[in-house]
Amino acid sequence: MGREPVPPPVPARPDAPIPVRVGLQQASPDGDGDGAAAAAAAGTPELDEFCDALWLEDGLARNSIDSYRRDLAQLADWLSRPPRSTGLLAAGRADLLDYLAHRMRIGARASSSSRLLSATKRFYRFLLARGRIRVDPTLEIEAPRHVRALPHSLSEAQVEALLEAPDVADAVGLRDRAMLEVLYATGLRVTELVSLTLPQVSREMGVVRVVGKGSKERLVPLGEAALDWLARYLAQARGDLLGARQSTALFVTGRGEAMTRQAFWYRIKLHGRAAGIVQPISPHVLRHAFATHLVNHGADLRVVQLLLGHADISTTQIYTHVARERLKDVHRKHHPRG
Repeated sequence: MGREPVPPPVPARPDAPIPVRVGLQQASPDGDGDGAAAAAAAGTPELDEFCDALWLEDGLARNSIDSYRRDLAQLADWLSRPPRSTGLLAAGRADLLDYLAHRMRIGARASSSSRLLSATKRFYRFLLARGRIRVDPTLEIEAPRHVRALPHSLSEAQVEALLEAPDVADAVGLRDRAMLEVLYATGLRVTELVSLTLPQVSREMGVVRVVGKGSKERLVPLGEAALDWLARYLAQARGDLLGARQSTALFVTGRGEAMTRQAFWYRIKLHGRAAGIVQPISPHVLRHAFATHLVNHGADLRVVQLLLGHADISTTQIYTHVARERLKDVHRKHHPRG
């Protein structure tokens, strides 16, 4: 068996949650930060205490905590520069409004600024509750309005082509087919998918126990097709990939290690090209396809919310807009007066 190719590094999106000690050594996403200054700001006692509370009291995932820390460290770095030369504890409402205006001037996305403001509000509520500040400077500051973009998705024909792209005669290809089938059958986040272990899958019940954001668990049906490909992978490919090594990870690489987000991102891009899909594709696009196709076929929005692991139904409602846009597109193409 040939050695599985090592994927190239995945280019990080500006708003992607990345560990602060990695992300802040480079230029900030706003293009105005000094890596060393931002990294120093990230290590302040207030931020350390806040991030500890997010983990211990709220049970937030590592990626979410890193995102909070990075956003607040960039704010602290900006506040520390002349003419302000202040810090997070001394910042006032005018300072925060100036920072939001600064982000708008340099072209930061409204969604990114909204996320920053959410983190900032949570941080100052934390400080206020512990008596570290007397007034919350984020009061009466509203998030920038933005039009929520419809998620990129795939048609059912494109999904079928993608699923059939891996060469299942090869152990790596059979693993990839099983992963794609499970992803499309369940709509898991890519981190949830690559983190699956053998005990989390019940082939007898046909479900997978998923540990999602905030360590919340949910049961998601796998469906017959995904179960069949998963059984083939476990019987024919997983042992070949592991060799003499041992692992509880469900999906493993040719080096006997658990599959990573970056490696699967690379693999799905590879299979997307082989399937003739020219639009941008990622594991999250297949998650969107899962939800969109469910709604298109009449699934109840509350059920889709539970399957996706969304805490709020408003996050799931975007798929009603996707279905509506699809209906409009069909009408335009096929109605004589469309």
